[in-house]
Amino acid sequence: HVGCGLSDKPSDEDYSYTLVQRIADVDALITHLDPQGPIHMIVHDWGGMIGFGWATATERAIGNLVIANTAAFPMPESKKLPAALWLVRNTALGALLVRGLNAFSGLAAHVAFKKPVSRATRQAYTGPYDSWDNRIATLRFVQDIPLTEGDPGFATVLQTEARLAKFANNPCLLAWGEKDFVFDKPFRERWQ
Repeated sequence: HVGCGLSDKPSDEDYSYTLVQRIADVDALITHLDPQGPIHMIVHDWGGMIGFGWATATERAIGNLVIANTAAFPMPESKKLPAALWLVRNTALGALLVRGLNAFSGLAAHVAFKKPVSRATRQAYTGPYDSWDNRIATLRFVQDIPLTEGDPGFATVLQTEARLAKFANNPCLLAWGEKDFVFDKPFRERWQ
């Protein structure tokens, strides 16, 4: 995704960093590649909303699906936004922690593994986010989480959910890590 990993990290003036833009990016990539035959999707984390946001709106044939710790629908009623994400999404302090101290990828590089990993591995995760400017996408992804009708992207979430039945007969593997602090059991149960 634009702004993530080793990709370009444009400013807010040059890129919108929204769900709608991410879906348009996927559409532009698929249009450019013009693959023949069905497109098989593997989606995880934000990739579920982005991938299914694109797939539910396209006429291209979609084949097999692998869905792992993600969503393509509003947050389940039994789930609350984790406190750390709420802080980043809704406060200037959270934004400062992410852009000023690399709190998002820095924390993820420590807690996203079952067993401790080497310093070199952690640096591989945090390295692309080595400055205020290079941390824009990690902040904007969290700030763009559509939770209510007033949020940009919420209409897209509802449209995507309404069209998910389009894939009822597609072969699908639902692979779920039970320790994900965001996309946990309530999300898995919605998919099931």
